Amino acid sequence: MSVSTIWVVAEPSSDGITTASLELLTAARGLATKVEAVSWGPTTSSNAQVLGDYGASTVHDLGDLGGNLPGVPVAAGLAALAGSSGAPDAILIPASYDGRDVAGRLSARLDRPVLTNVTGLVEEGSLVAEHPVFGGSLTVRSRFTAEGPGIFVIRAKSFAAEPSGGAPAAVAALAVPDTGPTGTATITASHAEDRTGPSLDEASIVVSGGRGLGEASAYAMIEELAALLHGAAGASRAIVDAGWVPYSHQVGQTGKTVKPAVYLAFGISGATQHLVGMKGSRTIVAVNKDRDAPIFSIADLGIVGDVHKVLPALIDALKSR
Repeated sequence: MSVSTIWVVAEPSSDGITTASLELLTAARGLATKVEAVSWGPTTSSNAQVLGDYGASTVHDLGDLGGNLPGVPVAAGLAALAGSSGAPDAILIPASYDGRDVAGRLSARLDRPVLTNVTGLVEEGSLVAEHPVFGGSLTVRSRFTAEGPGIFVIRAKSFAAEPSGGAPAAVAALAVPDTGPTGTATITASHAEDRTGPSLDEASIVVSGGRGLGEASAYAMIEELAALLHGAAGASRAIVDAGWVPYSHQVGQTGKTVKPAVYLAFGISGATQHLVGMKGSRTIVAVNKDRDAPIFSIADLGIVGDVHKVLPALIDALKSR
């Protein structure tokens, strides 16, 4: 039996729809004959064009959630939709904070398990998910065997977001059922990190630093080089845990997954946890004084040297151009 219908949870963002959601729409249209989106917020109608462009024929609009946390109402709406119009073959959900919340609550409502940390999907009569295990050193494959919609939580950058030139998605109102006391949690405040330049997960060039920098103040060179290259600054888990930089800078299995055109790693040994989050980069440049550092095994260009000499020299060379 082939895959007929896939629903994609399309998370709204300040710019429209999150890139991770567009990646899932792109993947879905290559796997199923019909793709529909489920979204929310005050601008869903204005997002219909981009949703259609990436493959959705219909967007089910939960409307403005009025400051409520999305997990409860979105899961309730999805469950109600599955009961009224017939469940799809699969529901694809981004592995974001809200996405994981939606997936867990939807799993309880539909009494269906969830496949998480998915980095690949293959259509083989039904959907087969691919998951990295043991820090990405192995990939396992899994599928749902029981009848009912498969719930897949998919990591960012697992697919490329590519528009197809489709017509705007038809907008269908989707009422949020009564959620009782579980739906009373609201967002009282939010914080957007101050930054200049591209976001870490969208940058075409990423410059990352690790414990080999020696001290927190040396991270300023990472930020300076990233700015000179019009890229974003990243970090290994080691210096995030040490409090040198915020968690939002972390690249790796428990941080952000990036796939830039160029990834520059300074003083990063290359623990498996870190490699999982950046090994898909097109070109990897690594600088480390330890010639046996694991990161050299995946680097396109490796420099065995002191980052405190290489970084300033590179910054000076760029400034002189």
